[in-house]
Amino acid sequence: MSEPRRPDVQKPSLEQTVLKEQDAQDLKRTTVRGAFASGGAQAAAFILRTGSMIVMARLLFPKDFGLFGMVVAFTGFLSLFRDFGLSMASVTRVSVTTEQLSTLFWVNVAVGTGLAAICCAAAPVLVTFYGEPRLLQITIAVGAGFLFMGAGAQHRAILQRHMRFAALAVIDTLALALGIGAGIIMAAAGLGYWALVVMTVAPQVVTTAGMWFATGWMPGPPTRGAGVKSMLWYGGSVTFNGLIVYVAYNLDKVLLGRYAGATALGIYGRAYQLINLPTDSFTATVSQVAFPALSKLQNDPVRLRSYFLRAYSVFFAINLPITVGCALFAHDIIFVFMGARWVEAVPIFRLLAPTTFVFALINPLGWMLMATGRINRSVQMALIILPMVVLGYVAGLRNGPEGVAVGFSAAMFVLAVPMILWATHQTVISAMDVAKSVAPALAAVVASAGAVVISSTYTNSIEWVFGRLVVESAVLFGTYWLVLLLVFRQLATYSTVFRELRVVPRRAKTAETAVA
Repeated sequence: MSEPRRPDVQKPSLEQTVLKEQDAQDLKRTTVRGAFASGGAQAAAFILRTGSMIVMARLLFPKDFGLFGMVVAFTGFLSLFRDFGLSMASVTRVSVTTEQLSTLFWVNVAVGTGLAAICCAAAPVLVTFYGEPRLLQITIAVGAGFLFMGAGAQHRAILQRHMRFAALAVIDTLALALGIGAGIIMAAAGLGYWALVVMTVAPQVVTTAGMWFATGWMPGPPTRGAGVKSMLWYGGSVTFNGLIVYVAYNLDKVLLGRYAGATALGIYGRAYQLINLPTDSFTATVSQVAFPALSKLQNDPVRLRSYFLRAYSVFFAINLPITVGCALFAHDIIFVFMGARWVEAVPIFRLLAPTTFVFALINPLGWMLMATGRINRSVQMALIILPMVVLGYVAGLRNGPEGVAVGFSAAMFVLAVPMILWATHQTVISAMDVAKSVAPALAAVVASAGAVVISSTYTNSIEWVFGRLVVESAVLFGTYWLVLLLVFRQLATYSTVFRELRVVPRRAKTAETAVA
């Protein structure tokens, strides 16, 4: 029997090839510009959050933060369900209809309403669990924010699909500034933990209003048979993954609040928030831009690999010296940003630094897995992380906040290499690609840490804490970037990014409110 004849494959024309290359350039330029728009917003957010932390640490007491932290440990868990992963589902889809978006909108509203109701029902339980009656009103007030988050989820997804990162940046920055301003005014007025409640809920209200205004999209009625079942499955998987990760990274606070009290939790929570503030801000910047771009490239493995590795190396290179700086300058950072009353947070802050190093290694791999539809693998990895970090918390709990910090960092270090190997298995990215991407930054940070040690004789003689921190940071970051860019010849990578900024991308042909 003769071999069946293969169907003729039509080769792309020259015009089609040129258009594809133009689309690739447009995506690259739009992504780079989006990264800088988001980066500007996150820089503003970092300044605002850092400023608010400095001010609030001097206006409020550890117990205020501890009471609020008891509630946030629970409501933060519920926030994983705020959009049921449906915004990510609509971003990753190649095409989404108006009927699908409207149906997803109403699902989000229903979920938000349900979460607010759960907060009301759970408030008395939290009061009993912690033995603290003030948690009743705090929980109900914070829970009201879920109503607004559900109503704005799909509007944010529309802006992300069209890569309108500048609009997102303006909305998020304005909302944060208004919330922080209101919170500081209330703290100065002596309203204690209520200032933290307003600082949390107010940005959610402003953000939703801004999303509606920016998109101009009015949802229609839900439609049966709109074809959202696969999106609901994807969103459910994303939510389940986030649920596991949240429990893993927040059970430490629940345990400390229950067995060590509000003051111990307040100190640990402030150290945890401060050490994650710069890296979280940068992570939010990159993920907001990288995830939509990776989703668009999921069917183009060559470009996906090239794009991911360059983004990964830059992401890690920027995060690494921040992590090392937190470990080396913990005392001065706590005194500058939080004040002398928080001296007990210094060892906790230093002991938590290794966790941010591991997060810089593995978080971008999670974006790649989700953007390419490997959500099941991401869930399986989370199921391994959870028991390991919980074991670390429990092992260290007898030694209070410092013991929990040691257990957390140790567990994350043990998990780092296995998670990288698993995440890259049978993908276009290999573990060797990861190693090559991070090697220059690791070598450069060793050199810069050595420079800090050598210069410590001089820097330790500076009595003004803020001045000493500035000089120490200048030595660390200056040496790091000189070695990385010049000795390891990484300057070309960064120069390419800046050159692309000079080219104005073509405007999208679709209307702002259209769905593609």
